[in-house]
Amino acid sequence: MRPLKSAFFSLLCLGLVAPTLRAQEIQTIEIAEWEVPWEQSRPRDPYVAPDGKVWFVGQRSHYVAWLDRETGEFRQFPLDDGTGPHNLVVAEDGTVFYAGNRVRHIGSLNPESGEVVKFEMPDEAARDPHTLVFGDEGEIWFTVQQGNFVGRFLPETGEVTLVKTPDVQAGGRNASSRPYGIKMDSDGHPWIVLFNTNKIATVDPESMQLKTFDLPDEASRPRRLVIDSEDKIWYVDYALGRLGRLDPLTGDVREWDNPSGPRGRPYGVAIDGSDRIWFVESGVQPNKFVGFDSDTEEFFSVTEIGSGGGSVRNMFYEEATNSIWFGTDANTLGQAKLPPLKPRAITDH
Repeated sequence: MRPLKSAFFSLLCLGLVAPTLRAQEIQTIEIAEWEVPWEQSRPRDPYVAPDGKVWFVGQRSHYVAWLDRETGEFRQFPLDDGTGPHNLVVAEDGTVFYAGNRVRHIGSLNPESGEVVKFEMPDEAARDPHTLVFGDEGEIWFTVQQGNFVGRFLPETGEVTLVKTPDVQAGGRNASSRPYGIKMDSDGHPWIVLFNTNKIATVDPESMQLKTFDLPDEASRPRRLVIDSEDKIWYVDYALGRLGRLDPLTGDVREWDNPSGPRGRPYGVAIDGSDRIWFVESGVQPNKFVGFDSDTEEFFSVTEIGSGGGSVRNMFYEEATNSIWFGTDANTLGQAKLPPLKPRAITDH
């Protein structure tokens, strides 16, 4: 099976040029999509393994699967009904680790044998492991959204350590701050967005103490984040339709309104090898795949997703092909082929 769709769209035809976009410089990019053969399964959170296969989960249909991009072949590994896998990562040896979002465990899948081993959360409150990311030593850091934790999982021993995130007041009762997207900085510290707040958090891996940074607008709701080559934190503000940057050294924050404004609902986000930020506006249909140049501080690219997208929830940057992979609610896997990387400036320290 070959890609289902390949689309090029012009922002100018849509009349959506924002003040931060210079019409004559707007780029569109090529987006190829493969239709997933299991209907309405919500394929999401692709991850390119060392062998080049594109792994992903089917959240609604309870599976882990891969795509061979060259042949178009898909292979599915069914999980127990009700698992609701939300995210996965793939180790160098090919082991797949997935977040059992509805069943309170992290699972490991051996792709050769199909064997699944389940690692239960040590606290029943940690009922919904959400997003996984590898640390520097092969450990896995993860968020627990409704359970209100950040966790560290050691695959060799199965040990799980949980760090409570702040409660918030909602309707006169305590509620989760909803730890959501998570990424690692160059010093091995996880950074987390607290989606039910206007806060971004980090955990010290030695002390396991959590520290938070406030965003300037109390109405902000950061949903996912990426970290650039200087360890600055970039986040998408789902509620206000903004892209933001936090400098952890100073606490300074800068924000830019998205091309579609507050209705854009930015969600999935990735960063490429030139520190260009790419995200998807999920609040407009079709979804729009947007590029932002962190050097010039301008949006320079907007492309409609051919299938419509529905919602693009998480994305993966593949360095070898300079492309970004994503899943859609339209039941496709997408590959956005990015413009050539920009030469990096050489600085004298």
